[in-house]
Amino acid sequence: MKRIAIVCGGDSSEYEVSLRSAAGIYSFLDKEKYKAYTVVMRGSEWEVWLADGRRLPVDKNNFSFIDGGESRKFHFAYIIIHGTPGEDGRLQGYFDMLRIPYSCCGVFAAALTFNKFACNQYLKGFGLRIAESMMLRKGQTVTDEEVTQKIGLPCFIKPNQGGSSFGATKVKTPAQIQPAIEGAFGEQGEEVIIESFMDGIEVTCGCYKTRRKGLVMFPLTEVVSKHEFFDYDAKYNGASDEITPARVSDELTRRIQALTGAIYDILGCSGIIRVDYIITAGDKVNLLEVNTTPGMTATSFIPQQVRAAGLDIKEVMTDIIEDKF
Repeated sequence: MKRIAIVCGGDSSEYEVSLRSAAGIYSFLDKEKYKAYTVVMRGSEWEVWLADGRRLPVDKNNFSFIDGGESRKFHFAYIIIHGTPGEDGRLQGYFDMLRIPYSCCGVFAAALTFNKFACNQYLKGFGLRIAESMMLRKGQTVTDEEVTQKIGLPCFIKPNQGGSSFGATKVKTPAQIQPAIEGAFGEQGEEVIIESFMDGIEVTCGCYKTRRKGLVMFPLTEVVSKHEFFDYDAKYNGASDEITPARVSDELTRRIQALTGAIYDILGCSGIIRVDYIITAGDKVNLLEVNTTPGMTATSFIPQQVRAAGLDIKEVMTDIIEDKF
């Protein structure tokens, strides 16, 4: 049986979310085909968390661990770290050098999509509609007047490299701009993105591609937050309605699915991705962001969409793993 490392944890505020996604992946895997292990990373501490409660160190030289005097090397890594180092390409580079296959996008696609501003500007060149935006690096400043003139109010201010809405603020007045920038820098530290507000219907679309099945497209999910926006509480504590399939026309659904498949190919993605959109007046489809390591708890968008598509999540996991061999 292949030994599968479900790699989770990481060095961002999404550490706990990642552990929950890892538990989801563990429950989805076919235990008759694979021997699954949870590998938790935080900084330089990499450990295998065994079912009996033991925590054994991982040998970073070959991504293995020793149990009962026997060295056990992993055959495959299912990366479910939200944030660095699993979502930004760093861990992918490590596995590439060790020739260990993994579940998600390679170094370039991971690094690009983790940088929201760079990814959206890149895809804008392929004709995608995006929000008006600006980026600040640490040490750079912008006046309230510059924000209101270029971006307008309301707007969103958030870390450029991060997720789960940590450090994100919906800004409605000029007086809120500088505190929101300070808060976003405090969350991730290096880059902040300021985006114009787009009023419309928020939807998300997942897909994956394998050599055997080609492109597998999931139904859309419509997101209706009970808060000002789809913040952490809305995402993880039930303060939102998530409707799958989304309440949009069949024609618009097909258009968004086709757009998602095109983004997958443009970026050279691998494994499951999820792309978030806002549908504004006139059925205009606007890109929010591309997520190459989407959440995989039992109630996350992707498992919801897999169920709505009439697919077996266990078979989807098997497809993704076996495609790498």
